[in-house]
Amino acid sequence: MANAAAPTILHIATRAAWEEGLRAGAYRADSLDSEGFMHCSLPAQVVPSAERHYPGARGLVLLAIAVDRVEPEVRYEAASNGELYPHIYGPLNPAAVTQVVPFEPGPDGHFTLPPELAPPELR
Repeated sequence: MANAAAPTILHIATRAAWEEGLRAGAYRADSLDSEGFMHCSLPAQVVPSAERHYPGARGLVLLAIAVDRVEPEVRYEAASNGELYPHIYGPLNPAAVTQVVPFEPGPDGHFTLPPELAPPELR
């Protein structure tokens, strides 16, 4: 189910995994095999997610995904913190990705949302 308020969702990937997905014709996060879906975030959720799951990680990119172009089902489901997060239930078709933006932590080890991906209310 698409969320009209959030036409773009974000997914944290390693650059290597994304490039492999491009070569294969579809991107698959490890969680697709282990959990049955790929974790995504809304722009306001991606930094806390990165801080929690990728502390200090390098070589990451943010995939900006147009929800209306995603071929597999997208569901918004509650996480343990009570927030709804978008999940993609199948391999991601590369045509749904509108931007690939480097996502490296700053010198202090913390992440910030790249300005080109921030919606107006977060700028």
